[in-house]
Amino acid sequence: MSTRQKVLEELERKKGMSISGEELAARLNVTRAAIWKAIQELKKEGYQIEAATNRGYCLDANTDILSAEGIKLYLPTSLKEISILVYDRLDSTNQAAKKAALEGAAHGTVFLAGEQTAGRGRMGRSFYSPPHCGIYMSFILRPELTAGEAGLLTTAAAIAVCRAIEKVTTRRAQIKWVNDILLEGKKICGILTEAAADLESGQLEYAVLGIGINYTVPPGGYPQTLTEKAGALFGKEAEGVGRNRLAAEVICQALQICSALKEREYLKEYRSRSAVIGRPVRLTGRNLEATAVDIGSEGQLVLEFPDGRREQLASGEIQIKGLY
Repeated sequence: MSTRQKVLEELERKKGMSISGEELAARLNVTRAAIWKAIQELKKEGYQIEAATNRGYCLDANTDILSAEGIKLYLPTSLKEISILVYDRLDSTNQAAKKAALEGAAHGTVFLAGEQTAGRGRMGRSFYSPPHCGIYMSFILRPELTAGEAGLLTTAAAIAVCRAIEKVTTRRAQIKWVNDILLEGKKICGILTEAAADLESGQLEYAVLGIGINYTVPPGGYPQTLTEKAGALFGKEAEGVGRNRLAAEVICQALQICSALKEREYLKEYRSRSAVIGRPVRLTGRNLEATAVDIGSEGQLVLEFPDGRREQLASGEIQIKGLY
């Protein structure tokens, strides 16, 4: 770990409080000049650090820049050593994660970006990923699942995000099958799972789990095409909850739930958080209407048609009256 990273870790640990350069130098076993140099580097990156004589350095409590150091402060000891790679900007965190997965990156590796220039959603759609107001992250997972069970990862991720939001903010989110997280009827998060399987064994070689969270409303609002359905966890300010804190909780919840997919216990919670069950839906592209009645054991949406016939929908898209 570089001196800059170590200094940032200490400043994040004591955010809002002052720590002297002398104390930092002694704690990190480096010179005062090295501390000063690291502080200047961090300031250039946008960190709001106040330096005062006789008080030392203080990272402003309202500074909200994603960093591996800031995220790891909130992770349990068992997850401190996972690889977390944070970028100001990427074309797509999923693309970066897929490339790393092909090169052998370990299970649990996480890519995060403060902005995506080519964020991707389901069915080839773009995912709006403006700077400074979202959490865009992708996990590399190597679960013991068959290709047919890959859909469990998406439903598990939806629960992980809901749990993280509720733990950090106490707000209860709902799920619109299969991959949208809703708050007060607006989409605040999308999930995209991509996987590669061994054609002979049918087992997954790896999966990339992408999660995009609308953390705060962009300064200029959402594009007109998104205003009807897009929302954010917070307004233009995050009410004292930093992105590092929420990102850490999503990581913790996602890795925990993805380690126990076979039991499928989380599907009970998925059903209880469903914004779909019991409601009439329209199947996009098929011009059919049905009622959503359940979530199947593999995460499928169970539909009942007017003639009483039932069907399990493993993929596709639905519209719900009053939502989108």
